Amino acid sequence: MILIACTTVPDIGRKSFNIIPNTHLSQMGLTEFEKMKSQKRRSGNGSQTAAVNRVAARLKRIVPMPGANWEFVLFEDSTPNAFALPGGKVGVNTGIFKVAHNDAQLAAVIGHELAHVVAGHSGERMSTAVLGSVGIAVLDVALGTRQSTGTRVATSTAASAALGLGMLKFSRGQELEADKLGALYMARAGYNPEESVTLWENFSRQKGSSSAPAFLRTHPLDSTRIANLRAFMPKALSEYH
Repeated sequence: MILIACTTVPDIGRKSFNIIPNTHLSQMGLTEFEKMKSQKRRSGNGSQTAAVNRVAARLKRIVPMPGANWEFVLFEDSTPNAFALPGGKVGVNTGIFKVAHNDAQLAAVIGHELAHVVAGHSGERMSTAVLGSVGIAVLDVALGTRQSTGTRVATSTAASAALGLGMLKFSRGQELEADKLGALYMARAGYNPEESVTLWENFSRQKGSSSAPAFLRTHPLDSTRIANLRAFMPKALSEYH
């Protein structure tokens, strides 16, 4: 099953584990996106909407997902954020224009989100969670025959906590991977990938420092992302025309 469920992330070459069918993931993404569209207000800002559509159109042409049902919506939300759901549903908040000051920087944001979809990150995280839950259940059953209830509960709780921290670390790894893929996509679409570094510098200035320890963050430190992108930049620039 594990061998069958392994796929390769395009352009990165990393083996990923996914036991969730793509059709199921796409339907989940569509359902969630329709819910968001019914709950959040779409932006009426014509110039910002045009920018999202303009950048998305260029990126869609070079992203390795033939047949994807892409949809891009600009939501009225001051939080500088964007997201992507399986199946190609992408939401961008108007607040992103606080940090994305030109099309290239917006391409870094949208390219990053498209990368999550292409790499199958949602399915990978869900599959890892399912596998971890099964492992904890098996551990609990095994301990039941040898240890007291108190010890069994404590061990199971510790295993659950370890899984939680593991998922946070896994999430950070996905974010760094999406940063790299996003830089490649924007370069192939004709945007200078060096603007991705500038984008994250803008992000860092916008939100300031966080007191959360690095190992408890769901996203990498801004300094880590910037260093990671700078190290990857020769590869990205080699595809910039």
